Amino acid sequence: MVALCVFDAYGTLFDVDAAARRAASEPGAGALAAHWPTLSTDWRRKQLEYTWLRSLAGAYVDFWQVTQDALDWALDAAGLDDPGLRARLLDLYLRLDPFEEVPQVLNALQEQGVRLAILSNGSSGMLSEAVTSAGLDGVFDAVLSVDEVGIYKPAPAVYDMVGARFGIAPKEVLFVSSNGWDICSGAAYGFRTLWVNRASAPQDRLHGAPEHVARDLRALPDLIGGL
Repeated sequence: MVALCVFDAYGTLFDVDAAARRAASEPGAGALAAHWPTLSTDWRRKQLEYTWLRSLAGAYVDFWQVTQDALDWALDAAGLDDPGLRARLLDLYLRLDPFEEVPQVLNALQEQGVRLAILSNGSSGMLSEAVTSAGLDGVFDAVLSVDEVGIYKPAPAVYDMVGARFGIAPKEVLFVSSNGWDICSGAAYGFRTLWVNRASAPQDRLHGAPEHVARDLRALPDLIGGL
């Protein structure tokens, strides 16, 4: 029986492309208007790479610093040396849009009596601002940041935080993530899993495999009711 539903944040609840897309639509966007999809992809890729590399090197800095470093790389790659644009993108990243189905799905889960939590690479401050700006204050029983352990997913110490906080076994947790590598690692850890495969990507060849796969979160209330 599932006692808790735990969500990854970025890419699962919050749209990581929203910052660049919104900035590109604003007056004076200039070259960003044409190049924002590439910049956003580079930003996200470097953000993830830097978390893995810093974890391997034992050189932890929080996710806000990683996010800034990744953006600087992406801006450099795009030839966009614009301090004002950099500041605007970072400001928007703190207030990313939730995916359209998120509020309704979370409300449905609450009505079912399901406990909800976030487990994220995001820093505590970033997560607090994202949750508040999305109007999701009071929805989650806990918002867990890797700041507590000083290493990034997929280190087992991150997944350990769920049991330490809630006093439950991994098999009592449904872990929900849009990141293939994250969901495979969560499955290997022992969580029940739902991979939200928003990008229709092939499954990663790693040490675990998702138990369930969906295109978005809409099927989650029905799914969790049957687990």
